[in-house]
Amino acid sequence: MTGQTSSTQTPRRIVVAGGGPAAHRFADAMHARGLDGWHVTVLTEEAHLPYDRVALSKALTDSDVDLTLGTASMWDHDALALKTGERVIRIDHAAKAVETAAGNTYEYDELVVATGSDAARLPIPGSELTHVYRTLEDVWSINKAIAGLKEKLGRRVNAVTIGGGLLGLESAAGTEQLGATPIVINGSPWLMNTQLDEGAGQALGRLIEAKGFTVHGGVFPSEVLSDDDGQVTGVLMADGRIIDADIVIVAIGVKPRDELFRAAEGAEQQFQLGQRGGVVISDDCSTEVPGIWAIGEVANFGGMCLGLVAPANTMAEIVADRLHGGEATFPGFDTATKLKLSGVDVASFGDAFAKTEHSLEIVYADPARGVYQKIVTTDDAKTLLGGIFVGDAAPYTSLRPLLGRELSAEPGAYLTAAGGGDAPDTELPDDAILCSCNNVAAGTIRDAINGCGACDGNAPVQELGGLKGCTRAGTSCGSCVPMLKKLLETELTKSGVEVSKALCEHIELSRQELFETIRVLELTSFEEVMARYGTGAGCDICKPTVANILASQNSAYVLDAGRGTLQDTNDRALANMQKDGTYSVVPRIAGGEITPKKLGVIAAVAEKYNLYTKITGGQRIDMFGARLEQLPEIWKELVDAGFESGQAYGKSLRTVKSCVGSTWCRFGVQDSVAMAIQLELRYRGLRSPHKLKMGVSGCARECAEARGKDVGVIATADGWNLYVGGNGGATPAHAQLLAKDLDDETLLKYIDRYFMYYIRTADRLQRTARWQEELDGGIKHVEDVVVKDTLGIAEDLEAAMARHVDTYVDEWADTLKDPERLRRFRSFVNAPDQKDDSITFVPDERGQMRPATTEEKALAAQEPVLIGASIPVRARDENEV
Repeated sequence: MTGQTSSTQTPRRIVVAGGGPAAHRFADAMHARGLDGWHVTVLTEEAHLPYDRVALSKALTDSDVDLTLGTASMWDHDALALKTGERVIRIDHAAKAVETAAGNTYEYDELVVATGSDAARLPIPGSELTHVYRTLEDVWSINKAIAGLKEKLGRRVNAVTIGGGLLGLESAAGTEQLGATPIVINGSPWLMNTQLDEGAGQALGRLIEAKGFTVHGGVFPSEVLSDDDGQVTGVLMADGRIIDADIVIVAIGVKPRDELFRAAEGAEQQFQLGQRGGVVISDDCSTEVPGIWAIGEVANFGGMCLGLVAPANTMAEIVADRLHGGEATFPGFDTATKLKLSGVDVASFGDAFAKTEHSLEIVYADPARGVYQKIVTTDDAKTLLGGIFVGDAAPYTSLRPLLGRELSAEPGAYLTAAGGGDAPDTELPDDAILCSCNNVAAGTIRDAINGCGACDGNAPVQELGGLKGCTRAGTSCGSCVPMLKKLLETELTKSGVEVSKALCEHIELSRQELFETIRVLELTSFEEVMARYGTGAGCDICKPTVANILASQNSAYVLDAGRGTLQDTNDRALANMQKDGTYSVVPRIAGGEITPKKLGVIAAVAEKYNLYTKITGGQRIDMFGARLEQLPEIWKELVDAGFESGQAYGKSLRTVKSCVGSTWCRFGVQDSVAMAIQLELRYRGLRSPHKLKMGVSGCARECAEARGKDVGVIATADGWNLYVGGNGGATPAHAQLLAKDLDDETLLKYIDRYFMYYIRTADRLQRTARWQEELDGGIKHVEDVVVKDTLGIAEDLEAAMARHVDTYVDEWADTLKDPERLRRFRSFVNAPDQKDDSITFVPDERGQMRPATTEEKALAAQEPVLIGASIPVRARDENEV
């Protein structure tokens, strides 16, 4: 053991070889424990500050994203030095010094080796033409290569990823987001075979293929093929097949960077190396050479080296503890993993393969849905040993901290996909690890919440952001954040602290309570609401929320009777504002069906007003670049031609996407276009807590992607299957089956109830997926209310929807009828006919126009303003002070 030094002595020198996450965590841990008597020098071969390799997929799709770990100011400490571009190439443990490739020598009293690992390469012909997925430079190179190939080839790029593990799937998902066709080659018969058993792997394969990925499993590549110019053309497989490829990425694993130990003089006597690489460490993370430690992926413990963030962080903390006189020991590897692939839920932890003697496996599998859930317990079905979740990993968050402990209910109760509702609530013991990445126990979090010394000043921490900063829980992969939030709310409730659900500082009611109050009391204005239940003048949270609630209960013109001052910018203009201050125009194209004549109208309007046109993902045509004063002119032409507002600006129904259906398609079993149009015309203009999207597919092939929508309808031979709670966006979710084989009338009835129940009970800006997740009982509760009418409110919900359908009026048609309403649409209040000349367009690369950059605007000729001339005053937002 090495004790802490006194600040009066010469500082002891710590050199860290490597600058990845493990090295950063060690430096941070030393900083947190105090650097009196120490000086830490971190030598990293990369040009960057230490960054988060777990989040590399973000850098693959966004080259500008900042993955820097912690704050750069940490390195300003006098006792901390970060040297970039310094790769350690030799350890001279006799002289207690390291040498770098730049020719520099750094002496040490303690050496911490955190050199990590390298991406494994394929020993096959053509491997030099492949990319790997390991560093920022690697993913930037992939991004640049795909962009160049798209331009060069003029078509969608075939991106082959070799490797079906965690990194391989992340890489493939990134190429798909970059606009390439993702193809995965996996030597094992199923994906993620290290973490998943066969049933789970096959379920994952179905989910991946449903997202448009092509998977070739159970066969290995034998050569990367190319043309005479060195351009990749394909991958030759061991079975003789050739898979077309334009770019090949290898993500088959990593190998420890242990060359420092192998190159050391007499290393075979001094350092013990693992059979598969890495330097062997003891449970205090020390090597066999005194004063030399190893942490992270280069460290071999129990015969294993693992590339996971949790054990690397733990090792870093242990070495820092030991250097400060502590006795911490490494408990072994935590192999829990959670896939960070949008729209696909996968998690594995503990003894997932049931290798423990006499262990039990409790399994629920639904191959059609791509759902697989397994819990492994001791033979008495009481103690949790591990689990696997694919397609629905909701139980993982609450089960993960209970590993090795007795369950509070029978194991089957935790298999939520079987239809039994949410997993049972379990109070975590103080020593249960809630955040495995940072090794934070539930007791540490409770101490912080209750002000028992976990943070400086012993002050209670009663909000989520402060709790994360204080304890580090939830600051790495983020998978424990829901459990952290739940523990915070539970502890506050126990302490008698009311967990506020207030809408904002001006209204103490929650959105649900406010909705019911306005509905029951039939309040019709913001002033009435504030007089009874609010204080002050309101804010940008409560104003648009009240406006939304009023609009969802009353189809009156949204900008009349003072409601215009409550709306968001887009709602006030009845159009979406763009980055340059212009607006987009989106007419409704119900179900994506449009006549050639109406197409001609859109073309004529776009040409007349020089608008940029784009077909959207919702089967509509967006027209961009309209000035505020042009909106009424444009909409008059569209309304006269039979168009109406597509409500792209409101928290309301956006689109109902449909496939061709049985009218034309030889696979269609129902008329999906007719149903989509009926649904869009029924629910158009329906104001809700968040935007709503729907999809209708005419058969099980699901071309309309209905299960990615808030409400999805999929045809069967016997009617329609109804799915609810699907969302795209930053946190995608698959819609869940609510009812099967419905006739048209029943389908509409259930959707009426579902939408209106969501509108009444969801929080502000809460999508249907998150709303369903937070409902007590989840989809089972939705089924009880919507299908079984257990609350006895179905008739009321249907009546509310009927009122909306009967009173709907197109907002732009109404606007054009009233000169007073048209006064809103002018750029300058005292010069109604003057245009805003600050808006400038230039031709784009594809023959349309785009907003000019700042530099391009500067080059434009500017007319001088005459002294004494009347200067037009820009129209203000009605909320502007």
